[in-house]
This record gives sequence, structure tokens and C-alpha cells, in this order.
Amino acid sequence: MPRVPHVLLIEDDASVRDGMELVLRRHGYAVDTAATGEDALALLARPAGQDIELAVLDLMLPGIDGFEVCRRIRASGSTIPVIMLTARGDDSDIVRGLEAGADDYVVKPVTAPVLEARIRAALRRAEPVRVRPGEDTYAGLVIDRAGLTVSKRGTPIPLPPTELRVLLELSASPGQVFSREQLLRSVWEHDFLGDSRLVDAAVGRLRAKIEDVPARPVFVQTVRGFGYRFGPV
Repeated sequence: MPRVPHVLLIEDDASVRDGMELVLRRHGYAVDTAATGEDALALLARPAGQDIELAVLDLMLPGIDGFEVCRRIRASGSTIPVIMLTARGDDSDIVRGLEAGADDYVVKPVTAPVLEARIRAALRRAEPVRVRPGEDTYAGLVIDRAGLTVSKRGTPIPLPPTELRVLLELSASPGQVFSREQLLRSVWEHDFLGDSRLVDAAVGRLRAKIEDVPARPVFVQTVRGFGYRFGPV
């Protein structure tokens, strides 16, 4: 039997939650639901929560809001993809959510094809990637392309799939400049206008983990007006 992807849907509006759950189940997903951030975090902490492969997270939740839920998911060491739902498409909400660790976002009301396409793309990012074998070392940063692990000075650095793929993409061609549009196509599989924020936020989160001084990056460098490149070069 084909594998059934397991999704956690976190949404306080019962009608929206029920509708999304129905759509996802019709598309072949196993779905757990939570109406609050507290319930979602409790579910993820249980042994059964280890089976969850992706979270769809509404930002405007009662109690612990979606921003804090996302931060706690990442603080726990979980690398599952998180797609946030925002009702307004407000730039500040989107930026806050991405900085909290979300991998992607959709604006409500969202159509079933758009939501399902974003989920499929996020799950593909979480799959093992075909990269050249071997282990690359750059000034203490070790990228194991076969094992898909990253460490720095002997300390493992767990990276969510989106950040890992950005790092793999850039480090595969040190010194080459990648535009935001190129990274959107290769990592997120879409290039919608305005989604360059996804790239900038992922790079910011990645720098916070692999750079000694994130404000003065050595590994993931900005090329103003063009995009990003991997150094040192």
C-alpha cells in the first residue's frame, strides 16, 4: 500500500477546520486536528505525534497564538514543515510567522488545490534529496550530503527541510550567485511575486544556526541586488 502522509491541522474555527480536514482526507492524507495551540503542542509531544509529517497552522489562535506555537515546535527540535494560515495576508504577520520558523504560508480563504499543492511541495522538500555523495567541510562547517546532516565544530545542527535544502542548493556551487527567484523555484517549487520573503526568512534562520555572527555572515552571503551565494570564496 502507498504511504499515507500524516498532517496536523491547527485551526480554531470549527467550520474551516472541518472543511480543510475533509479536503485533505479526500486527497489521501491522514489528518489530526487541534483547535488550540496548547492541544497541538500536547499532541506533538505524545509518542503518536512522532508520526506527524507536517503542520498546517492558523496564526490567530486563542490562548497560545500561532507564532508562539511555531516557535515552540522549533525550540523542541522538531524539523517538520510548517505552513501557516493567515486571514489577512498582512505583511507583518507573514514576516513574524516566517521568522518564527514557518516554511511557507497561504492566505485564507484558500482553495483546496492551492493548499494541497503547498502541502505536496513541503512534503517533497522533507524527502531525501539526491545530491552528490561525500562530506564537505568549510571553516568548521561540515555538510554531509550523503547523510543529509550538518554540524559545526563537532556539534550537530538540526535543520528543517527548507533550511537544509537552501544550504544544499547554495553550497553545491560555492561562489555562484543564486537569485531569490532561482531559490524559490528549486526549493519551494513556486515563484509567486512577493514570496521572496520566504527566501529571506529561511536564510535568516539558517544564518542564526550556522554563522558565528549572523549579522556578518561568512557562509551564506548576500550579494546586494542579486541574491545569495555560499562562501567563503
